Amino acid sequence: MVALEQKDRRADYTIQHSQLNIMQKVQKDFKSPAKKHQPKGLSILYEDRDILVVDKISGLLTISTDKQRDNAAYYLLNTYVRKGNQKSRNRIFIVHRLDRETSGIIVFAKNENSKRYLQANWHEFEKKYYAVVHGSLAKKEGVITSYLAENRAYKMYSVGDPEKGKLASTGFKVLREANNFSLLEINLLTGRKNQIRVHLSELGCPVAGDKKYGKKDNNIKRLTLHAARITILHPYTKEKISFETKIPDYFVSLVN
Repeated sequence: MVALEQKDRRADYTIQHSQLNIMQKVQKDFKSPAKKHQPKGLSILYEDRDILVVDKISGLLTISTDKQRDNAAYYLLNTYVRKGNQKSRNRIFIVHRLDRETSGIIVFAKNENSKRYLQANWHEFEKKYYAVVHGSLAKKEGVITSYLAENRAYKMYSVGDPEKGKLASTGFKVLREANNFSLLEINLLTGRKNQIRVHLSELGCPVAGDKKYGKKDNNIKRLTLHAARITILHPYTKEKISFETKIPDYFVSLVN
């Protein structure tokens, strides 16, 4: 049910130099909240009047739940843009999500127009991840394609009938192999729920630390999946801008 097709870093947070003029233009007259309002578990990579780009730690929810309201990026960033004043009309808008245990870059909108534009064009934007998986992949570079469906336990799986699932494609490239682990660069070609984790698990090389789709290993400290780079069109300028973070040190330590 899973088709496998063969096909022919930098320091912490970076924005390409060619984009600096764009950033300066949209940031004109914008002043970010004071450091005392900086949210825990989130690093602000970029902010202007239209978007807010952050790096989320593993273990932090994107959106609050009934059981956990305060420990979520959405709640923390709303407090941040309101500068602690809950009566403020400032707010952020959800564009996309990361799984709780996945770390990395999330883009939020700061107004309705930006949200609609980013969501309408989201499938065209470039999203790259890093992952450490158990074992060694037979093919070192390729695209995994399947149709994903969800069962009653909210777990995703591949199906052979396209009428029963949604098309999901995951590009990958092996960067390093050691200690029965492989470090992969992932190109997210579609954005289905748990897509990367399901595809790699069904190949027999689950993401290390994945308790839902992988195998139990008490020696793994966290889910080793990180959203490392994203390229979007700015909702106001319509110019291409990219944000990038480095491979987490923990990932590198597993394959050294």
